[in-house]
Amino acid sequence: TTTKNYPEGEHPSVSLFRDYLRLRTVHPEPDYDAALRFLDRIAEELDLPIKKIEVCPGRVVSIMTWEGTKPSLKSVLLNSHTDVVPVYQEHWKYDAFSAFKDAEGNIYGRGSQDMKCVTIQYIEAVRRLKAEGWKPTRTLHLMYVPDEEVGGHKGMETFVLHPEFRNLNIGFSLDEGLANPGEAFTVFYGERNPWWITVHCPGSPGHGSRFVENTAAEKLEFEKQIKQWCKEAGEDVTYDFAQKHMNQNITSTEESDPWWSAFTAACKSLNMTLEKEIFPAATDSRFIRAVGIPAIGFSPMNRTPILLHDHNEYLNERVFLRGISVYERLIPALTSVSALPGEA
Repeated sequence: TTTKNYPEGEHPSVSLFRDYLRLRTVHPEPDYDAALRFLDRIAEELDLPIKKIEVCPGRVVSIMTWEGTKPSLKSVLLNSHTDVVPVYQEHWKYDAFSAFKDAEGNIYGRGSQDMKCVTIQYIEAVRRLKAEGWKPTRTLHLMYVPDEEVGGHKGMETFVLHPEFRNLNIGFSLDEGLANPGEAFTVFYGERNPWWITVHCPGSPGHGSRFVENTAAEKLEFEKQIKQWCKEAGEDVTYDFAQKHMNQNITSTEESDPWWSAFTAACKSLNMTLEKEIFPAATDSRFIRAVGIPAIGFSPMNRTPILLHDHNEYLNERVFLRGISVYERLIPALTSVSALPGEA
């Protein structure tokens, strides 16, 4: 342990968070090797086995597993991604990978909200529970995936089809959420269906002010659905979907649902107010829900402006630390859900 990593008087969990923020896992060329080395170190500290599955060249999913006392029951998955979106440094007050902490305790860094905070909160909650001598009933997996910020093609989307994913025997998953500027905490039980469309539309070049015949823009009059647009545009106009999600898999928020009931009871015990929402964008949870696993998107960040993907992304250290305590309550609640119909 060096003085640089652990400033005097700083909580070790905060120092670890700042260490992780300094890793440049940023697109277009994320340093995933640095993240894997970091996670190996953590697994050793926690005395947990870590498995690595290369889903395609250079893209590795890492899984730490804390085996439960009843491993035949379905497991609980804590999912997070290691990559972060690009940075336009000229718009930042501080170096986006320096994890600068100001006088108010605000920690600036790309990924401070999306979602390196949650990764470390999972880890530190597990560290505390292990130190207390607590043991889970259901097996707990901590999973770290690459390439979530570029659509998940080489991360979760690929991995849910992998035999190793089925071997995890997952019953419930937690993933990322959003900050909330108010007092409440937002919890997401579904999300929008993304459509990524590539349209090939050849035409004559020319300035928009000119009446140039056969321009690409002229061909795409946004009046009807895509198929109609392309049909009207001519036989040479084609389109294909990079992603097309049709099924709206929603996680149950009925009070009778054992997972939702356990989640909300744990939050209520901490006097937390929850606001249920549909996620306004897309996360890896959509791939998890698509294979029939209930998933909740939840980042315990209240009193925090929503800055994911934005300039000067930051999280206050007090909010960060309280989030660890939240997961320290959630993990026992979720891994203690009693055997459900069809479980051993």
